[in-house]
Amino acid sequence: DPREKDEEELELENMLFGSKTAFGKEIGRYAEQSRKLGAGEEEAESDEELEDDQLFFLDSEPSATALAKLKSNEDTPDLDEDNGRDPPAWADSDDDRIRISLATASRLRKLRKTEEEDVISGKDYIRRLKHQYQKLHPVPQWVSDAHTSRQGKKRRRTQDGEELTDASTSDDEMDVDSDIESQQPLAKLLRDATSLTRSSTSSLGKRKLKPEVIDIRQAKAIANSGPSAITSLQIHPTLPILLASGPSSRMDLYHLHSLSPKSSTQLTSLWMPRTPFTTTAFHPNPADARIFLSARRRYFHVWNLGSGHVEKITRVYGHADEQRSMERFKISPTGTHIAFLGTARKGGGILNVLDANSLQWVAQARVEGHGGIAEFAWWADGNGLCIASKNGEITEWSMAQQRTIARWRDEGAVGTTTIALGGRTGASKIGGDAWIAVGSSAGIVNVYSRRKWANSPATTADEDNARIPSAPKPEKVLDRLTTPISNLVFSPDGQVLAMSSRWKKDALRLVHLPTCTVFRNWPTANTPLGRISAVCWGEVEGVVKLVVGNEAGKIRCWEL
Repeated sequence: DPREKDEEELELENMLFGSKTAFGKEIGRYAEQSRKLGAGEEEAESDEELEDDQLFFLDSEPSATALAKLKSNEDTPDLDEDNGRDPPAWADSDDDRIRISLATASRLRKLRKTEEEDVISGKDYIRRLKHQYQKLHPVPQWVSDAHTSRQGKKRRRTQDGEELTDASTSDDEMDVDSDIESQQPLAKLLRDATSLTRSSTSSLGKRKLKPEVIDIRQAKAIANSGPSAITSLQIHPTLPILLASGPSSRMDLYHLHSLSPKSSTQLTSLWMPRTPFTTTAFHPNPADARIFLSARRRYFHVWNLGSGHVEKITRVYGHADEQRSMERFKISPTGTHIAFLGTARKGGGILNVLDANSLQWVAQARVEGHGGIAEFAWWADGNGLCIASKNGEITEWSMAQQRTIARWRDEGAVGTTTIALGGRTGASKIGGDAWIAVGSSAGIVNVYSRRKWANSPATTADEDNARIPSAPKPEKVLDRLTTPISNLVFSPDGQVLAMSSRWKKDALRLVHLPTCTVFRNWPTANTPLGRISAVCWGEVEGVVKLVVGNEAGKIRCWEL
């Protein structure tokens, strides 16, 4: 190099590559060490030849907190090592080879056992993630109890004491019952909820509501999301239990808390493959612990909550051609009969009536009306039906006489969509209902007073027909909604009518009876309703509840 090197450059060069003098010394030193080792002498090296930092190294001891955390992590059982757990279905061989640095990523530093720990194996990383999840989300007690119960019991007993083995599940549609027939009985299901045995009899007394302004408050949401829209809602007649179902093939039971800040508790779920529920209902008799479930199928199911058994009813004998689908039904208020909407439209429409106990066909109601039957409702005493045709004609059909006793037309009807009966007038030959509401596809709801019909004098031999005029005038024409009416439901005491439409967001109104005025203070613009698909009323321990389900699967509750 023609350029002369300065002292600093020479020093750096010697540090990096070494000098000739140092190289010769190291060769001589290595030869001397080899001679001594060959002669069996101990290698001795004076401390003066080493720097201070070469004599010692610092090994930091973990703190007491780190040691406590380390011991707690070691004592925590692995999820895969729990007794009774199924082994992993698949193992990745790469888990043994990969290495993960815990110190480089800030979000992984909480997985370290000491501050100096850094690189760990893939399996250890998975184990620590599981431990961290267990700390943040402990296993609920009811899950542990259910797991212990399944591990300890391989057989179940019926009410008669007969021991049965668990049947294997079949994918055949005709074997749907085997998937669900071992559901828990209601007594076992509710054993830890003593409040559920309380009667819904009101201790606050009956109070008259004032028109225009309603005192209502929102309770905690029952379900913030669901797998499908909610198409059926009902509160048990005596127990604080809500039934909810939809086309997701799942039905849920919730425990409703009255006058409590706690949210409603999900009691259980029933899932039936390939059965998108359209109608589900409790039996109205408190002594009969059955739930009826139907879908767009040729069969329906009956779930006995007392025994946990699910029965499949496959057909209506003698009328199978007229009942190709059992998706829409209603149980009479007395619980003696069930009416199914037939699929045949001979002469206008057909309703098949079954005995609720034997589930055998007992009667058939045929109505005349263009377009078929839109909706039907039982009289309050269960002795008859109001059947609405899509052209606006309403048929009054008597169970005792098994014939049509009256036929009248809804004023200004344009595509009738639904009807509802509510309130009580006492004993009457036309059912004892105080009100009837008829909804149309134009968003109009007509409210009629059946009390006036029951009190009107008879002038002909057919006294029942004479009580109902052929073209009655409504007490009120409600035009607050602009889309087709989907739901009309009266409160248990008949003082409030809820009307809604699923075709527009937040389309719900409450009507005060007997003034037939719409409450102006609720719902507000901030009321979380959504597209309403189901509405029901119920009374829980003296508190009247309004439950609303929407197409997003959300279930909201309000208390009067």
